[in-house]
Amino acid sequence: MGGKQRIYKQRIRSTQTLKKVFRAMELIAASRIGKARDKATSGAPYEKALTQAVAAVALHGDLEHPLTSERTDTNRVAVLTVTSDRGMAGAYSSTILRETERLMNRLTDAGKEPVLFTAGRRGASHFRFRNREIYRAWEGESDAPTEDTIIEIAASLLELFLEEDPQKAVGEVYIVFTRFKNMVSQVPEVRQMLPLTVVDSADTEETDDEAELFPEYEFEPNEGTVLDALLPLYVENRIRNALLQAAASELASRQQAMHTATENAEDLITNYTRLANSARQAEITQEISEIVSGADALANG
Repeated sequence: MGGKQRIYKQRIRSTQTLKKVFRAMELIAASRIGKARDKATSGAPYEKALTQAVAAVALHGDLEHPLTSERTDTNRVAVLTVTSDRGMAGAYSSTILRETERLMNRLTDAGKEPVLFTAGRRGASHFRFRNREIYRAWEGESDAPTEDTIIEIAASLLELFLEEDPQKAVGEVYIVFTRFKNMVSQVPEVRQMLPLTVVDSADTEETDDEAELFPEYEFEPNEGTVLDALLPLYVENRIRNALLQAAASELASRQQAMHTATENAEDLITNYTRLANSARQAEITQEISEIVSGADALANG
């Protein structure tokens, strides 16, 4: 019985240590989620203004542009999957990886060749373990992507889409990420980034209503040059929004997972304490029984 008591006490100590780790990670995620959430939502005015600027060009000029035109000279398709760099975030990364696998299987069944990009160590390690070729990977900034990384990702995807050589180019670009809705709801989303649809369906009605208020613009030197400047910014902003949404979702998922892990550790400590007390009581009872039996034996002798 003494051995069992020592085992339970050792498990209690180790679980208490894990509880402290889980609690610390929960507090760290909670302290960072506010900033990440603000970043994910603060870009809405800029995105709206940029959309209106592109819509103005579309209304008063020809929207024919390489970024809005479908490519038929290649069957290669770029897929960017956004996961976390670290674990301890519940099903955050695994959900995105399942969605990515479904998308790639769907593209393969359609006769297309997926070209894989990853943002986050979990996604890169997942596909490397399965011997899937990764065209390019970004790691180390999943919960706080920097502006340089966002620009680099956007530039890499734009470069492949605008590549003239069909053997190197891609005809479509998809991004798989997690959209942050609130602290308890984060939804995986698959979005086609290129070829570009300038006005999203969610914004079409508002843009059409505001179209009547647009004045007659004169574009210098011409509409094409303005689009050449605006559309790459538009694509970059959409990728920025997806990465910031994913960062906020990761922190929210980690906070929830660590909160649940802390509660589970408390339950384990309670159970182990109960078992240790039972083992101690059984040990005391056995010792009393041995003393009484020894005293009876001496009296009978």
